[in-house]
Amino acid sequence: MADGSQMSLFGDFPGEEQAPRETPRRVTPALRALELRGILDHAAYQYYALDAPEMTDAEFDRLLQELLTIEAEHPELVTPDSYTQRVGGYVSEQFEPVTHAQRMYSMDDAMDLDELDEWLARTDEALGAAEERPVAYTCELKIDGLGVALTYRDGQFVRAATRGDGTTGENVTDNVRTVSDVPRSLSAEGLSRVSGGGFGQSVEVRGEVYMPKRSFVRLNEERDAAAQPVFANPRNAAAGSLRQKDPRITAHRDLATFIYAVADEGPISVTSQWEFLQWLQSCGFSVNHNARRCTNAREVHEFCEQALAHRDELDYDIDGVVVKVDSFANQDALGFTARAPRWAIAYKFPPEEKRTVLREIRIQVGRTGVLTPVAEFDPVVVAGSTIARATLHNIDEIRRKDVREGDTIVVHKAGDVIPEVVGPVLEGGLRAEHEARPEWEMPQTCPSCGSPVVREEGEVAYRCVSIDCPAQASERLIHWGSRNAMDIDGLGEELVGRMVEQGLLSDVADFYDRLSEDALAGTSTGRTNKAGEDIVVGKVVAAKVMAQVEESKGRGLARVLFGLGIRHVGASVAEALARAFGSVQALSVASEEDIAQVEGIGPKIAQTVVEFFSVPDNLAVIERLRKAGVVLEVEEPAEVVPQTLAGMTFVLTGTLERYKRKDASDALKALGAKVSGSVSKRTSYVIAGSAAGSKLAKAEQLGVPVLDEEALGRILETGQVPTGE
Repeated sequence: MADGSQMSLFGDFPGEEQAPRETPRRVTPALRALELRGILDHAAYQYYALDAPEMTDAEFDRLLQELLTIEAEHPELVTPDSYTQRVGGYVSEQFEPVTHAQRMYSMDDAMDLDELDEWLARTDEALGAAEERPVAYTCELKIDGLGVALTYRDGQFVRAATRGDGTTGENVTDNVRTVSDVPRSLSAEGLSRVSGGGFGQSVEVRGEVYMPKRSFVRLNEERDAAAQPVFANPRNAAAGSLRQKDPRITAHRDLATFIYAVADEGPISVTSQWEFLQWLQSCGFSVNHNARRCTNAREVHEFCEQALAHRDELDYDIDGVVVKVDSFANQDALGFTARAPRWAIAYKFPPEEKRTVLREIRIQVGRTGVLTPVAEFDPVVVAGSTIARATLHNIDEIRRKDVREGDTIVVHKAGDVIPEVVGPVLEGGLRAEHEARPEWEMPQTCPSCGSPVVREEGEVAYRCVSIDCPAQASERLIHWGSRNAMDIDGLGEELVGRMVEQGLLSDVADFYDRLSEDALAGTSTGRTNKAGEDIVVGKVVAAKVMAQVEESKGRGLARVLFGLGIRHVGASVAEALARAFGSVQALSVASEEDIAQVEGIGPKIAQTVVEFFSVPDNLAVIERLRKAGVVLEVEEPAEVVPQTLAGMTFVLTGTLERYKRKDASDALKALGAKVSGSVSKRTSYVIAGSAAGSKLAKAEQLGVPVLDEEALGRILETGQVPTGE
């Protein structure tokens, strides 16, 4: 646990990220932007919502930069929900939403010291630094935990929230109350430096909830003894512990905090980050003592190098150093981009590397039939956890790295998260041993179902195209029940996996013509009670799930097409296909040329759609869905909605209280309007919710009319912009 007596390793404190995805050929900027948004949204969901990252930080940043470049070259492609226009994060529906006092931003990264130096030089130049007037920076360790905001009113702790999407977080107050180092009230000394002695004031401080390494080891030992899945790393364990519905579970997890930021320093009589850290400590907060105030790049370098050298000595995980402009006045002068402060940057540590022996390369078959080679090697501890396998992505990547079974290899965790094989060790006699081993070859048939494996021209992946492939079953079934597909609540990965194991499900049609409430109620959860008895799903949960299954029959054609998992067919493409063809029957007999003529769909997508419907097993599943009553046609609207907003362009910004951003956008589009992600002279109206930022400022600068949420409600009710607005 962090306490006031902790020694500083890095200075005196007062008070002692897969192989790149290939862009499909002949893809337009609009389609690539759409694809990138889908990839980034999925990666963010895995990281923030499931605490199970699938992509390295470096790969995420590369794809984000590609999207930024496309949007810069084609401003008309910017959308309000683009990852470039928001802070990374996710808000779970199981907790009450909380609107932050001010937005909680992400942080730009420097992946090496050269990038850090470039940022320091730009920042010094922007602030007019000179030899006799240097810019000071505060360097702090980058804690690998979960962002949290703590609100104190009249000096008393009243609320805790996760970062969420930056604007809205999850209310985890009851859980945070169990974290022992979170003060219930601010000290008298701390309150004395708040306006009015703290009374009548609300202060929101921010920091990180983390799990100490020793607590992480103890928790995993307990879970392993109870035959429960262990956590991959302390960060995942901390996130999962903070999001428990039962605070007693959180209390048992031994969480801790480091606080380092404030939503608004206005009420506090401090002028710099260094001074603010001292104030936090005087209030009773847990503050990381490993911080240093630096006045030049050399001192910043020294701190980063010492942090990297001593990281293993700490009882908590760090993955870098955060460098901040120290002066709050200078921070205000630099401001923010759409997603990050210009006055701070995160220097990311290079991944820790270890040697081990590659024993075997096995094939893993995914939801879309992709055959992915996976390296299995002798277990080795890297970045705080034991790893024994890592994806090799595809045959081209294996050839590029030239790894072979039996090699001594170097492994690391890219971004300290994703296990990765760096390559073989070829020093001394190991090179001769390596070259004597045969190159690994991709199988020609699916190892799960025996169907032929295909590799299309221009593709790097080999695929099994049979929908009846057992290895694809669980992934396809989970995808079918996901939010953007058939939205069947209660279908978690563990439950679906158990139903597949027990023979209740093998394809998506089984949900409707094989699965029964009684069978589901008797399904094992894979856990046991204190008496050692198997825990089953139970009748109450089974009834709720089956009600969701029945309700899903009417979700519509677009969701069915997305849920089928056709390669390259995301939610937007599925909607376009549904609108263009109107039924599964019409789409199943369409030619590649017919499909490729649909706006936004090119020959590659058309090819995969035709390929999917050419498989007899796939058609048999669809026929069973039809017989079970699943809607496979586009239902004609009861009435044609008048396009009263045709020719108008709207921009939505800020937080809306009554509407979800996507719902409001869809409703405006249904009335004929265009909804853009950027403000220009061609914008007709800007709809501004609370905490609106740069888009509102630009609208005011250009003289674009600004409407509030009440006006938006009247527009959606009447189809007309209110007179005088």
